Amino acid sequence: MMNRQVSRLALAALLLMIALIVATTYWQTWAQAGLADRQDNEIQRVAKFTIKRGLIYAGDGKTVLAANRAKRVGNQTLYFRRYPQGKLAPHVVGYSTQSRSQAGIERSLDDYLTGSNANLNTVLTTTLDRLKGATVKGNNVYLTIDPQAQRLANEALAGKCGAAVALDTSTGKVLVLASSPTYNENLVERSFRLIRRITAPCKPPAPLLDRATQGLYQPGSTFKVVTASAALDTGRYKPDSTFFDPGYCTEYGRKISNAGNPETGPEVFGHVNFTTALEHSINAVFCNIGKAIGAGTILDYAKRFGFYSRPPLETPLNERAASGLYRRGKLFDPSNPATQVDPGRLAFGQERLLVTPLQMAMVAASVANGGVVMRPYVVEKIVSHGGTTVQRTHPDRLGRAIKPQTARELTTMMEAVVTGGTGTAAQIPGVKVAGKTGTAETGVANVYTAWFISFAPADHPKVAVAVVVENGGFGGKSAAPIAKTLMQAILHRS
Repeated sequence: MMNRQVSRLALAALLLMIALIVATTYWQTWAQAGLADRQDNEIQRVAKFTIKRGLIYAGDGKTVLAANRAKRVGNQTLYFRRYPQGKLAPHVVGYSTQSRSQAGIERSLDDYLTGSNANLNTVLTTTLDRLKGATVKGNNVYLTIDPQAQRLANEALAGKCGAAVALDTSTGKVLVLASSPTYNENLVERSFRLIRRITAPCKPPAPLLDRATQGLYQPGSTFKVVTASAALDTGRYKPDSTFFDPGYCTEYGRKISNAGNPETGPEVFGHVNFTTALEHSINAVFCNIGKAIGAGTILDYAKRFGFYSRPPLETPLNERAASGLYRRGKLFDPSNPATQVDPGRLAFGQERLLVTPLQMAMVAASVANGGVVMRPYVVEKIVSHGGTTVQRTHPDRLGRAIKPQTARELTTMMEAVVTGGTGTAAQIPGVKVAGKTGTAETGVANVYTAWFISFAPADHPKVAVAVVVENGGFGGKSAAPIAKTLMQAILHRS
């Protein structure tokens, strides 16, 4: 009897020991990352603010976008963020706070900024700092944003809802990433109510939304660049291919009319060639091209430019959206485009097509780059507080969208848009500009989304731009002048 009780006691002790070992192993290994990520863990939160986060600089290497302010709490020095430039580039930089977590680069590069990344140099430096009892310092991040051009974009978009993006055509470097309405990151922590009170001519104003990378808009006629790419690259049409425009296109037994004004009705161009059709943005011609080459072909070429994928920027994944057809609020990739998609409306950028300004800037930049799509990037380099380069971004090709010859032909056609077509407001004296306007229907009478995509100089491209203005009327009047301002500013310093 006694032996049986001893055996039971020994077994119970063994089970308790096993449970203790398993529990200890779990909390010290597998659950450790989860504990560190829990934002309600007070110890982790306090420890995080004992680290002096790395600075974030603009593309000039001088303008500080994110810095620190020290505060003595008890016997510890804690470091909290401050943003010297306020509203300059909050959607890119983001914020790092006590109560409202993080956003933007502050979030996606948090490990580098806190010196907790796995780079050997960082690990050694951080370890030595801890052993010496010194304050741990994070790595500094240098962005590609041109502060002067970014400021101009903000000024041009002030009082509007919209966005502007500028890319270096040969590298994919992001020079401008502006969203309006904007906000001041310094208000996020203590005065968030002031951000909630921001007003703008759109509902909701959503100042925290990065309209440049998350905003989804119907592209209207700017998408004709993609349709023209497919039409030319497949060999089905040439720039001098001829069409007859009666002012409308008949699809599924219904007339789809060209743009026009309420008094005179749709424009009628009669006999035109392909270049003229793009120059004057003739919907009827593109509608017929769409029917001829099919929705599947157009969508295939859209994917070559990056549609249906989130642009691989360094910002958080949930702050970027993929462009493409949408159905019931979700990305829709039709299995049978011939029966599921209206090819005529797709061809001139309507149907259920939604795009981001970043994606349309990539389209313009790819044409400018001879048909090669470059990966966009907003982080130039990451440098340790001791001055050692931890990481540097190198230009990277995502693929080829169109043949070089197609890109050359399309460039000439887009030049015609600016010299004598719908985009004359983007003309720059002494500089050849290639562009395309867009005036997208929104489903509300007389309310349009205004677009302009472009690159310059057309004969030696350096910068590509996309601008969108919500409820902006015609793209050639409201979006094109903003694009011109940005191209001029960037080219002046290049």
